[in-house]
Amino acid sequence: MLNYNPLHCLPAAEDLPDSDDEPVDNQLQHLIPGLLESILAWLWTNRMDWFFGVDMGIYYDPELPPIVPDGFLSLGVERVFDENLRLSYVLWEEKVMPIVALEVVSHKRRGEYSTKKKMYAEMEILYYVVYNPQRRRKPPLEVYRLVNGEYVLQPGNPIWLSEIGLAIGCERGTYQGITRDWLYWYDKQGVRYLTPEERAIAAEQRADRLAQELRRLGIDPDTLS
Repeated sequence: MLNYNPLHCLPAAEDLPDSDDEPVDNQLQHLIPGLLESILAWLWTNRMDWFFGVDMGIYYDPELPPIVPDGFLSLGVERVFDENLRLSYVLWEEKVMPIVALEVVSHKRRGEYSTKKKMYAEMEILYYVVYNPQRRRKPPLEVYRLVNGEYVLQPGNPIWLSEIGLAIGCERGTYQGITRDWLYWYDKQGVRYLTPEERAIAAEQRADRLAQELRRLGIDPDTLS
């Protein structure tokens, strides 16, 4: 008992299910957080102090099942544990609460405006982002900030998240060949960050313009090493 540590009695991530075993009922619930994650991976490629989870369980109580947002962001944690990566996000191991929780609403409601919203507030997750593409009369994107234990709706699009140093917003674009409204990250001036696909296309276009200019000067670009 002299070396007793209560954390040793708690299950580790390897001992817990890595999701709620319920499939998403809308493809957007996977694609939208996946796009946000891919942009962050490019923006913060040299940072190893963040993690973005997609459809991953957050264990907050060893006696309760996890809560599973469509996406969430944590800062100040190890981005990579080892080559097997995370199985789930276990708060008594991570010791850092996610700063953003994201829910994408589909035809089948899953408590995005009630039970999940209340749970995220009780967990003290600073920002709660709800994207509801079904909406017509109200804005599809809602970003709430926790103030005195209650979520307060933040105005605008995009919405600046000062603690993260990014804004999140909604606009029309193309991702994986699908043109529709997507969620993106923005800088403080509201300029949207490019997706990896857009960056690759822009790089290819620059290379083509350079090759054309070289050919105009009588240089064959294919002979250059």
